Amino acid sequence: MANDGNARSTTMSRSLFAGAALTALGLAAPAAAGDEEFTDLFNGEDLRGWWGAGTEDPRGWQALDEGALAAKRRASLGDIAAHWRVEDGVLINDGEGLFLTSERQFEDFELLLDYKTVAGADSGIYLRGCPQVQIWDTTEAGGKWKIGADKGSGGLWNNSPGAPGKDPLVKADRAFGEWNAVRIVMVGSRVSVWLNGKLVVDHAVLENYFGRARPVPRRGPIQLQTHGGQIRWRGVRLREIDAEEANAILRAGGPERDEPREAFEALFDGASLAGWKGATDGYEIVDGALACKAGSGGNLFHERVLGDCTLELEIQLPPGGNNGLALRYPGAGNPAYAGMCELQVLENTHPKYAELDPRQYHGSAYGQVAAERGYQRAVGAWNHQRVTLSGHRITVELNGTPILDHDISTVEELMGSPDHYAGRLRTSGHFGFAGHGDPVRFRRIGVREAQQGD
Repeated sequence: MANDGNARSTTMSRSLFAGAALTALGLAAPAAAGDEEFTDLFNGEDLRGWWGAGTEDPRGWQALDEGALAAKRRASLGDIAAHWRVEDGVLINDGEGLFLTSERQFEDFELLLDYKTVAGADSGIYLRGCPQVQIWDTTEAGGKWKIGADKGSGGLWNNSPGAPGKDPLVKADRAFGEWNAVRIVMVGSRVSVWLNGKLVVDHAVLENYFGRARPVPRRGPIQLQTHGGQIRWRGVRLREIDAEEANAILRAGGPERDEPREAFEALFDGASLAGWKGATDGYEIVDGALACKAGSGGNLFHERVLGDCTLELEIQLPPGGNNGLALRYPGAGNPAYAGMCELQVLENTHPKYAELDPRQYHGSAYGQVAAERGYQRAVGAWNHQRVTLSGHRITVELNGTPILDHDISTVEELMGSPDHYAGRLRTSGHFGFAGHGDPVRFRRIGVREAQQGD
C-alpha cells in the first residue's frame, strides 16, 4: 500500500492502547500490534477465501449444516466472478452484484483497509454480516444529503435515528480518486471507527438491522458491500482481539483512551473482605479475585446501600458454575425474591442446564425476564459485565453486547408464585453475590452511582 495515510503505514501507532489508561485499570499494557499480528483477508492476487452474500441475516446461513452452507457458497461464485476482479493487487467491484463475504468468521477484531470510490457510489462494510460502516458520495451533487451524506462516511448508518454512532463525529472523506484509510475496532457489539486517522465512531453499539430487539451475532464475516458505483479495496487486514484486550477496551470505554470514560469506585480491594457482610465464611480471596468456595457460598453483600447506579465487574465461570448478583438486596432473605432480583450468573453451555426456564440463564433477572444467550466467553475465561439500575429498569451488557434491557415493573408473568417476589420493586439496597456452592470468581468490582441528570 502507498504511504498516503493508508492503513499499513500507521498500524503500529493506531493499534495501541494508551499505557497510562491501562495502568489506571490495573492492567499491564499489551505489546504494540505490529504488522505481524494482522492477517491478510485479501491476498492481493485472487478471491480465494471469499464468497458472495447479500443483505441477509447471517443467523440464517450460520444455522445451515456444513453441506448446505458449502452449496450456498458455491452458488454465489458465478455472481462474484461477474462483478469482482483483481488488478495490480486491488479488489475492484463494478457497483453491482453480491457482496464479497469472508469465509472466516470473527468475534472481536481490529480491521484495516483502504477504499477508493467514485461519484454517485454508495457502499459500506458489514461487520459480522450486519450493516454497516457507511461509505458514500458525500458531496451535495451526490443527492443524499437528506439522509446524512453531508455528515461524511464512516458512521453506523443503519443505527436508529439519533443513536450513538449513526452519524460520524467529523467528516473525514478524501476527494474522489484518492484512497481512504479505514480502521475499525469491534468488541462485542461496540464499534469504533477511524477514517483517514480521524475518530468518526466512538465505541458505539452497532444495532442489529435484522431485528433491533436482538443484538448482533457474537461472530460473523466481514462483507464488502457493492451499491451503485465502482469501488476499489486494498490492504484488507484483520487482527483478532483476545479476551484480556477486549476486557481492557470495555473497562476503558473504548480503545486508546487516555483515561476511562467512566470512573468506578472499587467495592472490592482484591485482598480482603473489608466492607462485605453476610456469608463471609463462604468466600475467599484467590489470585486477587473474590471466589465462592466450592460446596459453600451463601449471600455475601457489600455494606453500602445503593440506589440507581452502574455496576461493573469481571466474572470467571467454571464448568457448570452457578451464582448470582444480588441487586438491591435488603440484607436478609433470598436475593431472588427479597431483593429487586438475583441477576443470574450461570455457565449456560453445561448439559445439566439444557432445559431451564429461559429466565434462569446468565444475565437474566431470575424468574422475571430472560437475557439473550450466546455471548459468554469460553469456560474459564474472564467475562466483562456492566449492570445499570435506573428506577425499575435493569440493563445488562455482557462482553460489550447488550443482553437485557427491561423495566421489571412491567413484567406480568413471573416464574412461580408472584407472592415470592416481594422485593422486586425496591429502589435501593445492597449489592452482593448469591453463591450456590460453585467456585465462581469475581474481580474488578466497582460502582458508579447515578448523578443528577443521568
